[in-house]
Amino acid sequence: MRRADRLFQILQFLRGGRLVTAKQLAEKLEVTSRTIYRDVAHLIGSGVPIEGEAGVGYIMRDGYDLPPLMFTPDEIVALVAGARMLKGWGGTKMAAAAQEALIKIDEVLPDAARARVGQVSIQAIASEAPLGSWRDVLDRFEAAAEDHIRLEISYADEGGAETSRIVRPLGVWFWGKVWTAICWCELRQGFRMFRLDRVIAMTEVAPFKPQKGQTMRDFMDAECYIPH
Repeated sequence: MRRADRLFQILQFLRGGRLVTAKQLAEKLEVTSRTIYRDVAHLIGSGVPIEGEAGVGYIMRDGYDLPPLMFTPDEIVALVAGARMLKGWGGTKMAAAAQEALIKIDEVLPDAARARVGQVSIQAIASEAPLGSWRDVLDRFEAAAEDHIRLEISYADEGGAETSRIVRPLGVWFWGKVWTAICWCELRQGFRMFRLDRVIAMTEVAPFKPQKGQTMRDFMDAECYIPH
C-alpha cells in the first residue's frame, strides 16, 4: 500500500471521534506500530487535529474536513447487502431509509465502484405475515423503544390464543425469519419477547422511565434469549 493511501485510511479509521490505538491501526493496515507512529506524526505535522500518544491511542477532534469517504469492493458488497436486507425485512421507515442510502452511495462513488454495486448478487425477499402489516408494527415498536413509551398490545401465541398486556419496549431483534420485540411485561413482571408477526393490535399508553433491573442491559445479562 502506498503511503498516501495508508494516510488516507488512517483518517478514515479516525472518523467520528473514535479512539484507536496504534496497534489496532497496524493490524488493519498490515504494517508495524512504528510505521503508524511515523504516519500519525506526519499527519499532525500537516495540521490534522489528532490527539493522543503511543501506547494510549489516537483521536481526531471534530470539525476537520476529511476527504470524501471511499469504500473497498468488500465494503460495497456489505453495504448493498445490508441495505437490501432492510428493504426486504425492515420496517416501512427502515426500508425507505435503506433505499435513500443506496441512492446517495451510488451518487458519490466513482464509475468502477458504482459498477461493483450493480454486480452485487445478494438479495433479500420477504413475504407479508398473516396477521397484518408487520412492517408498521416494527416501526412503532422501534419508535416506542427509542422514546420510552408503554404499549398495550393484543398478541396471539403459537396456538392462536389472544392475550392483552401492557409492555415497556426495550428494543427489536431480527432472528433471520422474524422480528421480535424485547419488552418488560407489566403483567408477568419480567422480560418477554414477542414475535411482531403475532401482534394483532397496539396502542400507546404513556411514557415510562427505564428502571434498574428492567433495561436491555439487564435482559442481556440475564441471557433471556427465548422468544415468547
